[in-house]
Amino acid sequence: LAWTYGKYKMRDPYSVLGVGKDASEKDIKSAFRKLAKKYHPDQNHNDPKAKERFAAINSAYEIVGDKKKRAQFDAGEIDAEGKEAFQGFSGSPFGGGRGGFQAGPQGGGFAGAEDILSQMFGSGFGGAAGGPNGIGGMGGMGGQRHHPGHGGSLPKGEDRKISLTVHLKDLAAGKAPVRLGADRTVSAKIPPEPEDGQTVRLRGQGQEGPGGKGDALISLKISKHPDFLREGANLRVHVKVPLDVAVLGGKMRVPTLTGAVAVTIPPWTTSGDVFRVRGKGLPARDGGNGDILAVVAIDIGADADDELIKLMKKRVSATA
Repeated sequence: LAWTYGKYKMRDPYSVLGVGKDASEKDIKSAFRKLAKKYHPDQNHNDPKAKERFAAINSAYEIVGDKKKRAQFDAGEIDAEGKEAFQGFSGSPFGGGRGGFQAGPQGGGFAGAEDILSQMFGSGFGGAAGGPNGIGGMGGMGGQRHHPGHGGSLPKGEDRKISLTVHLKDLAAGKAPVRLGADRTVSAKIPPEPEDGQTVRLRGQGQEGPGGKGDALISLKISKHPDFLREGANLRVHVKVPLDVAVLGGKMRVPTLTGAVAVTIPPWTTSGDVFRVRGKGLPARDGGNGDILAVVAIDIGADADDELIKLMKKRVSATA
């Protein structure tokens, strides 16, 4: 396999990945994974051309690993570097002239390549082009930065692991404060319907390193509420209803996270009946809000009621 990435124009991306033009998406992805693992610079310290070859593999996959770009390349609309056919060069074989490696027509890393590299080499390989996790505009090499004159890539700092207790009010707001130091607190976005122990990543909030900061990995601990039981985006709560209201019908007060609301219940409501207060629950994955599920518990009162006792005795005698 001849590698011509660098001072020469990059050759056909299918040839770089060692696959035919009729290769399936699965075959292309498999070839990319195999070559990326083989030629990753950290795995080839003794190979001076490893980084160059790895860059060529990433750029080739950016073309044929993306359905739209692959179709454009096959149709002759773009060349092997992702530029429009016959457009020519702009002072650099990579069409950028920014001095660093630039994967693809706009310098942005192909998300599919980032995902694959993250799975293979860890989460540090994510990140957008030109951002804190990129190498000179290459999104597929997040977690390390290229510094001209250093002769290679430098590792980013270590991730910071933090355990965070979140309450229902935090889940309702979709965010919670995270203390990163003695005098530093940031707001972490809480996803809808989170699981206990779920990890939220705050990029660039980790330890400082030669290639940039690592991330903060926030492990969520969902706090239990004394009144509400969380069921996904719904909140279940037990509500005491006086016996006379349960028998005759009327209003009952149902607590929510923003204050109690009045709910009408029909006559002859029994314990265990559930009434739904829509939209007063927690944020849901579908973009809306869950409900409050009010479970009725009949309250006969703390003090004995002679009239009620007589009525119950009369009822028992009538059914005996």
